Amino acid sequence: MSSSAPAKVPAPEQPGGPSGHGALDRFFRISERGSTLSREVRGGFATFFAMAYIIVLNPIILGSAKDMYGNQLDNGQLVTATALTAAFTTLLMGVVGNVPIALAAGLGVNSVVALQLAPRMSWPDAMGMVVLAGFVVMLLVATGLRERVMNAVPHGLRKAISIGIGLFIMLIGLVDSGFVTRMPDAAQTTVPLQLGVGGRLDGWPVLIFVLGALLTLALIVRKVSGAILISIVVMTVLAVIVNAVAKVPSWGLTTPKWPGNPLAAPDFGLIGQVSLFGGFEKVGVLTGVLFVFTVLLSCFFDAMGTIMGVSDEAKLTDAQGQMPGINKVLLVDGLAVAAGGASSSSATTCFVESTAGVGEGARTGLANVVTGALFAVALFLTPVATMVPSQAATPALLAVGFLILAGAIREIDWADHTIAIPAFVTMLMMPFTYSITNGIGMGFITFTVLRLAAGRGREVPAAMYAVSAVFAFYYLMPALGLT
Repeated sequence: MSSSAPAKVPAPEQPGGPSGHGALDRFFRISERGSTLSREVRGGFATFFAMAYIIVLNPIILGSAKDMYGNQLDNGQLVTATALTAAFTTLLMGVVGNVPIALAAGLGVNSVVALQLAPRMSWPDAMGMVVLAGFVVMLLVATGLRERVMNAVPHGLRKAISIGIGLFIMLIGLVDSGFVTRMPDAAQTTVPLQLGVGGRLDGWPVLIFVLGALLTLALIVRKVSGAILISIVVMTVLAVIVNAVAKVPSWGLTTPKWPGNPLAAPDFGLIGQVSLFGGFEKVGVLTGVLFVFTVLLSCFFDAMGTIMGVSDEAKLTDAQGQMPGINKVLLVDGLAVAAGGASSSSATTCFVESTAGVGEGARTGLANVVTGALFAVALFLTPVATMVPSQAATPALLAVGFLILAGAIREIDWADHTIAIPAFVTMLMMPFTYSITNGIGMGFITFTVLRLAAGRGREVPAAMYAVSAVFAFYYLMPALGLT
């Protein structure tokens, strides 16, 4: 600070804040990225609360499935494995990659492991295939292929991926809160989703979500620092009070009440229970390779879309839309896939809920350190970490989804149909198929085909041709009898 500055007048919070001259600021480049220590801490908390549900949800998905021998994974051990792997990989991404992108067991991939792999082999065999997929991802990073694929994506499609993720997380928030639900007889009707239950909003949990969404948006409009985190905390407290007074029969996955005993000893029994090549003996080499390919494809492009979307929202990309130091981020992501298999928590990947932290101002890996530390604490305080109901956390996804869409949609060249139509397909297929990977795949194929149809095939990078062909083969696998 200049010696001529008035001594008695406190300076407003500026990028870097009190950490502006510290080693922490230099290591994470907090001031350089226009952030502050308080924003990073708030962002880390917001991201954790937005994705803490995975500690509950992942064990439910994996624990409900049986392997070919009828064995089921222990729920308590799955909670430990999920929290431990999320803590380790999120911390690693923060320190090595220096980006506010948290990681945990990937939704979608865990369903593949539970419903496709495990029934054909043992659980260690299935997790071994996840580890192999992680090794392949790291090999692709080491050869530079993964970065070339990401850099080959046109600017308009990059923006569409961001918008698609915004729409996707908005739908996640609406569904997880109960504001939107699946029709019970969806197979017999043309309407797959409905408002609330029976076409109407009913019950205290949905009211908590509505109030939380309104509070979050009102705080954002008022430009209140910590808007998302404030809303999560306030609505959690209100939910605890409502649950105690009204005796709500069901909140979904998480009931907002203070646990009798907040401590729970972690059980590390699943760590290292892996057989790398045992699955190939059960299903054969071709089927085994296709299983690894399926896991690889989901991990590769889910993470790619999330990294693009979050880095763009956090303003970590350069003028060409590329992120400096991307290889470190991609390498950690590949290691995370393998780590998830090694811990039996399924493939670990970048979480789109990281946008909640970015919405709080997080711009560096310090936010990840906070999120990772909270996951580590959750190993021992799982009952407390999971007391935040989804109805209190999901308004953050609604608000951040809007912010992503508003910031990116103007940057797509809607006059060029060879980019506008693929962008349209990309952004809609993510929420409509409930998959980031599907949105990217269908958008890539559409882009390649339309550029060829317009006689502009030379403008399509070779990597886009290759990836489009891989996606086309992936979608044709069922018809070819290869699944």
